[in-house]
Amino acid sequence: MTRASHSRRRALLLAAIALSATTVALDARAQAFPAKPIRIVVGFPPGNTLDTMARVLAEHMRVKLGQPVLVENKPGANGILGATEVARAAPDGYTILCTNSSSMVVNPQIYKKLSYQTAEFAPLSMVISAPMILTVNPANDRVASVNTMADLMALAKTKPISYGSGGLGNLAHLGMEMVNNRAGVKTTHVPYKGAAAAQAGLLGREVDAQFDTPLAVPLVKAGRLKALAVSGGTRLPDLPNVPTVAEAGYPGVDFTFWLGLLLPAQTPPAVVQTLYDAIRSVRDDPNAMKVLAQQGAVNLTDPAAFAERIRGEYALWGEVIKRENIQVD
Repeated sequence: MTRASHSRRRALLLAAIALSATTVALDARAQAFPAKPIRIVVGFPPGNTLDTMARVLAEHMRVKLGQPVLVENKPGANGILGATEVARAAPDGYTILCTNSSSMVVNPQIYKKLSYQTAEFAPLSMVISAPMILTVNPANDRVASVNTMADLMALAKTKPISYGSGGLGNLAHLGMEMVNNRAGVKTTHVPYKGAAAAQAGLLGREVDAQFDTPLAVPLVKAGRLKALAVSGGTRLPDLPNVPTVAEAGYPGVDFTFWLGLLLPAQTPPAVVQTLYDAIRSVRDDPNAMKVLAQQGAVNLTDPAAFAERIRGEYALWGEVIKRENIQVD
């Protein structure tokens, strides 16, 4: 054997030993997980649906994992600040992102200079999913004659109609543009700083319509808002007389939003599984499930199924974004 061959074999052997040592170290860390407090970063303000969901899960996970689970709010820029922090965190399972579908399937496609990309995250679990509700304000004279979705679309063909959303690229925005395309109408988008502000704008008659979350149900039942259709494939149990968009005459419009948890990419599979098992067991906690159900339909999915959903929605909304040329500098 030549000296060069011997050197190459020795280098390969050392590399194999180093790789083996690294793998053992990673396995050991995964087996010991969790050994310290875990953070759930919420990219939105305290008190909203995501924050409530995170705090319910944090308490449940604390009990299951035997470590403190802390919730930190990092609001700003449509969830971008929180998502960026988690994308840059160590992939060790100790930093979790709690966010919504817009941050993963819309932001990366509309912001030209976004500080993260979807591929920088490992899906952990979808927790809540729900359709949106197309609503109008019956006290608004501009839409006083509107009782159905067809009425609203017909009105939009004869006079200017505006709609609100929680911000540019919000699913309420993209969903309405999907409807406009299907119905062959043009309506004017009015972006607000968050869903609560958008709902206030609708109640204040600043805009004529809006796709709202199921948190609008009490306002519909109280008569302050009128529900025309729901965006998902089935009717809402709380509003059984409100048709789906497809039932209202616009097939092909079928979308929901989700709230879920993600980790930095490259988090060890064993750590992901440990965290998912703790989250999944919330099904056995009646008190936690009651609070979660108030935020929307509890729809826990495993990491693989959650990843597949994200891929599908990325393509779905990408078509709308491209067609409508929606971009943010």
